[in-house]
Amino acid sequence: MTTEDRSQPIEGNVLIFDTTLRDGEQSPGVALNVEEKLEIARALERMRVDFIEAGFPASSPGDLESVTQIAKQVRGSAIAGLARAVQADVDACWEAVQHAEHPRIHVFLSSSDIHIMHQLERDKERVLEMARTMVARAKKYCDDVEFSPMDATRSELEYVYRMLTECIDAGATTVNIPDTVGYAIPEEFGDFIRKIQENVSNIHKASISVHCHNDLGLAVANSLTAVTAGARQIETCMNGIGERAGNASLEEVVMAIKTRPDYFHLSTSIDSTQIHRTSRLVSQLTGMSVQPNKAIVGVNAFRHQSGIHQHGITKMRQTYEIIDPAEIGLPHGTTLVLNKNSGRHGLKSRLDDLGYEITTAELDRVFVAFKELADKKGEIDDRDLDALVSGERRTVEEVYKLDLLQVSCGNQAIPTATVRIIGPDGRPSESTSTGTGPVDAAYRAINGLIGVPNQLLEYTVNSVTEGIDAQGEVTVRVEAHDRTFVGRSADTDIVVASAKALMNALNRAIAQAPREPQEAWSNP
Repeated sequence: MTTEDRSQPIEGNVLIFDTTLRDGEQSPGVALNVEEKLEIARALERMRVDFIEAGFPASSPGDLESVTQIAKQVRGSAIAGLARAVQADVDACWEAVQHAEHPRIHVFLSSSDIHIMHQLERDKERVLEMARTMVARAKKYCDDVEFSPMDATRSELEYVYRMLTECIDAGATTVNIPDTVGYAIPEEFGDFIRKIQENVSNIHKASISVHCHNDLGLAVANSLTAVTAGARQIETCMNGIGERAGNASLEEVVMAIKTRPDYFHLSTSIDSTQIHRTSRLVSQLTGMSVQPNKAIVGVNAFRHQSGIHQHGITKMRQTYEIIDPAEIGLPHGTTLVLNKNSGRHGLKSRLDDLGYEITTAELDRVFVAFKELADKKGEIDDRDLDALVSGERRTVEEVYKLDLLQVSCGNQAIPTATVRIIGPDGRPSESTSTGTGPVDAAYRAINGLIGVPNQLLEYTVNSVTEGIDAQGEVTVRVEAHDRTFVGRSADTDIVVASAKALMNALNRAIAQAPREPQEAWSNP
């Protein structure tokens, strides 16, 4: 078939269960507040994701609150919460998801010998009892219960069959097969799914789901192979984020099924035109940049540098593109460019086109920053707008505000920074510090004024656009209160952007109370 011949018979639908807000947030260094989680949840709802795993309610009061608010406010998607096979977890999960139009409780418990022996420290019969008892407890609260035998791909097959059988008898309506450590190879994973259907006598009473990690770079391949073997739900994360090397990427799974109906004969309910803007949003709020060569959503995914490729594309797009960029929400043609003569209405119109839903107060701040930037660099394109919106939206209260930053440096000078900050009482405080460079000097001055003990874990700078007048986007990760906080900002002056990014991270540290410690059980 040709890349445009998609009129193939569709034999079924694959449900997309997105866990960006649960497993995705467990990516090292990611810490989202309630407002940010709600924003991502609404974006997933617009994308028509079937299930949103909104969090792990028992892990902290903050997670309980965020899952509760998502359950109350998001109506287009079913809302799931994760629970260990522990009574308190199941109860907390129901407390949060009960407000959803379509709630789901997702119970998990390890099934592999290595987990049972070294993590749970229980015998296998006791583990089976825990699984069926807690699934039954969840079923009393909620008709829709999912069960996951964690580390299933490294488990004894007969034990997994028995665990699934007993949990389905206890009320599980979906059984999820996690490749928790990304160990499986596609052929054997597909065979595993087929064997489950052959050896679990009551499997007809439940749907089969898969949850694949990317430690060997095979999460998407394993997920799609499982679908061909009979699985009808795939658990994904936007941009493929998640613990360690991440989870199966939502955009790759969805577009593979959409692009190859001749092979899969399946569909999803996803509105793929929302992929690009949702990818951007998740990247901005998590502080996890998308690699340029990332499939589907990377900046190079639809760029062509080879002369042969360029020649082919100009003649007919399908020569070197199997996906129309418009299918993921990338407009055809030249990106609209705004300048200092553009008005508030033109800015708002373009932000609407890019999928941003911002308040009047946020628009006021973005418009001021837009005018300031336009005076500095003339033309502003969509990438500049992304950076502006990311910097000017208030998902956390600015307890401390940067009022002035002045630096001096050079190859024969000691880098020195003077910083003035407006504190919570509205009064300014000023400090001057030296450092190994202008950014280090500025950070020493800021830390001295704010007084939040922290350690800088990561500092990255990316050019938003091309050219000498491009904005530099700075992302920092700091550790404070035994947690990691991300700060981001963009400016044509890298030192200013750096200072604002640190201020953003420290304001987050001040606003968010430390999470309560979690019991030492992992999750899928």
